[in-house]
Amino acid sequence: MADEFAKGLGILTGGGLIWMVLSGWFTTPGFEDTQLLGEIPGNLDTYGQAAIMLREVMFWFVVLGVLTFWVVIPAIDQLREASS
Repeated sequence: MADEFAKGLGILTGGGLIWMVLSGWFTTPGFEDTQLLGEIPGNLDTYGQAAIMLREVMFWFVVLGVLTFWVVIPAIDQLREASS
């Protein structure tokens, strides 16, 4: 079980760091404004749009990855042990 926890933690920290960096670059209009969750600017070039898409992908990768390694896989292991 410790390796599943470590994999989930790695996904959480790595993906969360990438999400925070991209959010800081693109959705933080100023220090006194809403940070990391501000509006996405409308005048982005191709690389900016790709970065926003990567930001959304990383968010869902973190959510689904953590749930998979911390909830789904341990639950499947518990069900296998209970049925044996």
